[in-house]
Amino acid sequence: MSSVVWRTWSGTHTARPRRTAAPSSTAGVAAAVRSAAEEGLRVRMVGAGHSFTGAAVTDGLLLAPTGLARLRGVDAGAGTATVEAGMPLCDLNEELQVRGLALANMGDVAVQTAAGAIQTGTHGTGRDSGGLADQVCAMELVLADGSVVECSPEHESELFAAARVGLGAFGVVTALTLRVRPAFLLRAREEPMALEEVLERLPELRADNEHFEFFWFPRTGRTSTKRNNRADGPARPLSPLRAWLDDEFLSNTVFEAANRVGRRVPAALPAINQVSARALSARTYTDASHRVFASTRRVRFVETEYAVPAGDLPEVLREVRRIVDSGRHRIGFPVEVRFAPADSGWLSTAYGRDTAYVAAHVYRGMPYTGYFRELEAVFAAAQGRPHWGKMHTRGRADFDALYPRFTEAVAVRDRVDPDRRFANGYLDTVLGR
Repeated sequence: MSSVVWRTWSGTHTARPRRTAAPSSTAGVAAAVRSAAEEGLRVRMVGAGHSFTGAAVTDGLLLAPTGLARLRGVDAGAGTATVEAGMPLCDLNEELQVRGLALANMGDVAVQTAAGAIQTGTHGTGRDSGGLADQVCAMELVLADGSVVECSPEHESELFAAARVGLGAFGVVTALTLRVRPAFLLRAREEPMALEEVLERLPELRADNEHFEFFWFPRTGRTSTKRNNRADGPARPLSPLRAWLDDEFLSNTVFEAANRVGRRVPAALPAINQVSARALSARTYTDASHRVFASTRRVRFVETEYAVPAGDLPEVLREVRRIVDSGRHRIGFPVEVRFAPADSGWLSTAYGRDTAYVAAHVYRGMPYTGYFRELEAVFAAAQGRPHWGKMHTRGRADFDALYPRFTEAVAVRDRVDPDRRFANGYLDTVLGR
């Protein structure tokens, strides 16, 4: 047994693998998979640990992505970039920027590895552009028998459709080819707005903005809205002082302190939410797209998130508000709402439908089970699909009903990994044994 202990960023899961390896090539990954098979070990490739589920946990061979972190190449004419699985998104953004290119959309955490983010369905918010997996046009995988396959819509199309958001269940992702676009600026407009106004104006706010999202502060009727749209320039980023004050001091240092107080004195949380809802004032700035998309997240938390049909969001959020207003749960984090258009990945949470994402966070060390259970009942009633990397209690039977192509995806898994070399406890629950 290895002495290595691997933990998720939030501390929700721990892995104590039999062996670890950090291959620096696809051939090295293939050799490691074949060696594990000879020993009867299961295999998982980890990322940066930002999943809240046990998606990456293994008691067998744990593959670290640190040796697979290069940008293999860019084809500006075709509008594609091929990146190795372990390259952090923040590094990929900088490499693309140097070449005058950018991702069309991304989430607000940029320290995730490319494969880790894509395999769990990481997304941002967008009117026309979907999550990271929707930008993938080809993948390189090491299968359970140690063979290497490249899949795309034109080659091994079913494997591609199933494995884009595949949780590592179909093979070890070693490289991804992403569609990219010429680098662009985003103008960010952030301002407070009443929750009911947001819900009433939702069709307009979504239609008029390329990227719209909002944060609702529990036990208040207030939100912070963010509208990001492409701009011709010039860039007008926040001043270093304003960026530090808002994004580091208030959003991290002060917010951390407030949540520590709330953890010790839960009765103070409603008052803290009122202050938090008023702490960040309106601001407008223009910067490189990846700097606008991404945020610094230093305050640790646990999270659940569900994808619900976009048209059902107002009623879903009003039900969530009734749960929060009941006072049964002491919550110090805002509820985050984002959007995505329908996409075609068989296991993507936005598969086949216009989608709203509702994410609830709880400060690490605070009770969350009862709160998440009540929210999950609301989301389930709306045919919500849980984010694969965030906390939920759904299982194989639920997903058979929630995903029209789920049975086909499982059949692909049966073909490429019949002995479940890449399985673990979490995958047994959500995909079956």
